[in-house]
Amino acid sequence: MRYLITFSYDGTNFYGYQKQLNKRTVQNELENVLTTINKKNVSITASGRTDAGVHAINQKAHFDLDFDIPCDKLKKALNTKLPDDIYIKDIAIVSDNFHARFNVKSKEYIYKINVGEYNPIEKNYIYQYNKNLDISKMKKAIKKFKGEHNFKSFTSAKDIRNDYVRKIMKADIAISGDIVTISFVGTGFLRYMVRNMVGLLIEIGEGKAIDVNKVLKEEDRTKASKTAHPEGLYLKDVRYWLISISLFSKISVIFSYFYWLSCFFHI
Repeated sequence: MRYLITFSYDGTNFYGYQKQLNKRTVQNELENVLTTINKKNVSITASGRTDAGVHAINQKAHFDLDFDIPCDKLKKALNTKLPDDIYIKDIAIVSDNFHARFNVKSKEYIYKINVGEYNPIEKNYIYQYNKNLDISKMKKAIKKFKGEHNFKSFTSAKDIRNDYVRKIMKADIAISGDIVTISFVGTGFLRYMVRNMVGLLIEIGEGKAIDVNKVLKEEDRTKASKTAHPEGLYLKDVRYWLISISLFSKISVIFSYFYWLSCFFHI
């Protein structure tokens, strides 16, 4: 049986999501607990990885178990055994061909910056920039990230691949009090891509004359800005194409639809 979980985690004390030898990671913690429940090794596949210090509000991952267990009981078992910086929010049964990474329709990331007074309580969850930024210039610049572009200038220099093209559907900046929230929705993101875009926007907010379009066209990491700190970044949501739901879920939806019709038309 294949399950899809939605979960959140505080990335402060993890060396990122992806499992590493002798390192505390989110994937290691999840697989250890699932293996205990399944009594055999379980491998989990997430929508993507996050780096050390980065948080997730609605990360998604799939895994297979050798036996059927109701989703509510599995959720309770996982949350009982997992450490308190990981929490399972929802579990659904999906079809055997569902893939948490390859079936992604879009992802949303947000980045939080404190432009007010230093707050030690929030230092692991909001980047403490603690200086004024020109938000109007940043809002103007962020619009240039929208659309389909080659983002080679905004990924890790070690990220060697054939395709650096990604599509950004939404790129916004909002401010509430002293907290600036930068959000991106896209079909996919390269490693450090969001933090590198934020780093550039911060420099623009500082008053530096930077042409976003020119940096994109350079396709050169050295032409972009420094990578923003990890603690302000959150994976907010992952969205999938509807074709990936399980047969059981499809039958439930169809049954509900015809039940509604029967009630409406008094069949």
